[in-house]
Amino acid sequence: MTSSKSISRSAPSTVTATTIVSSLLTVQTSGAGFTDLTAEVAKFVRDAGAAEGAVTLFIRHTSASLTIQENADPSVLDDLSTALDRAAPENAGWSHDTEGPDDMPAHIKTMLTATSLQIPVLKGSLALGIWQAIYLIEHRARPHRREIVLQFVGSAN
Repeated sequence: MTSSKSISRSAPSTVTATTIVSSLLTVQTSGAGFTDLTAEVAKFVRDAGAAEGAVTLFIRHTSASLTIQENADPSVLDDLSTALDRAAPENAGWSHDTEGPDDMPAHIKTMLTATSLQIPVLKGSLALGIWQAIYLIEHRARPHRREIVLQFVGSAN
């Protein structure tokens, strides 16, 4: 049981969500791996004039995904890639291989991760933790052009 002395919460804030701002982010990947989108999403939030609310990211693909992960040690991303490759290896005898041996594993990796994220916006900034970053994960070996819908809902300055 947790002692109530170790839990605290700030006073709630209330805003009327009167603003919806949308944009399409296009990313050219260089093949399998992680692309840091944090700065681009933060710029979208600033450009939207966001004050309080939430930003949603939605990737319009089935062989790439989104995640929030550590941004301090690059070996974390290497280990995550290794884990996904172990969970969905290319040589597992998949029947779907229309676009090559990495096709079905890419779909499985997307299913195991996320196609959308929602991040709170507080006082005009993404409410990410100090070691968190937003990443697009390309699951295919060759480069692809990926589209991500960005949408802020909340109050604006």
